[in-house]
Amino acid sequence: MSIEPPAATTPKLADFPPLQYLSTLSALALSPSEAHGIYCGLLCSGARDAQSRWLDEILPKTATTEDDTDQCRAALTQLAEQTRAAVEGPPLGFSPLLPDAEADLAERAEAVHDWSRGFLYGLGLNGCDPNRFTGSTREALNDLSEITHLDLHDLDASEENEQSLTEIIEFLWVAAMLLYEDCGQSQTG
Repeated sequence: MSIEPPAATTPKLADFPPLQYLSTLSALALSPSEAHGIYCGLLCSGARDAQSRWLDEILPKTATTEDDTDQCRAALTQLAEQTRAAVEGPPLGFSPLLPDAEADLAERAEAVHDWSRGFLYGLGLNGCDPNRFTGSTREALNDLSEITHLDLHDLDASEENEQSLTEIIEFLWVAAMLLYEDCGQSQTG
């Protein structure tokens, strides 16, 4: 029996317009996909109070807040709640936050790169020791690391590259779910 990735991408990047300001509001200069990857890394690895830790890391509250920051924080909170429900819900409900399939191939590939980097960062924030994971999860994390080293500068919009990107996106789902099954579902809270 093979694991099939989700058919639809929910939540969608277009559902969170305030996240377009995240790169300027966060001291980490994150893309929305990278920020989502960080949350997924925390959540799937069983971080206690993953949502609060995530928000404190990427958009900490300050004494003075701006309307854009408040709107972005609200969008991030909504995204975190939807993501948690998808990860903990019925199989095939989770998917990485990426641009729509109609977006330029290079833009989608960059978002996959960012999400992967964020996911690994989230694992590091939670102090994950890869040696405690099963062999298949360790292998998936090694593959995620390889994704962060892909050269995206001369990526052409060929059918072969489209297919490769689709397979990588499916892999992101598998890697996150492997990690969640390995350690996250018994520890989240």
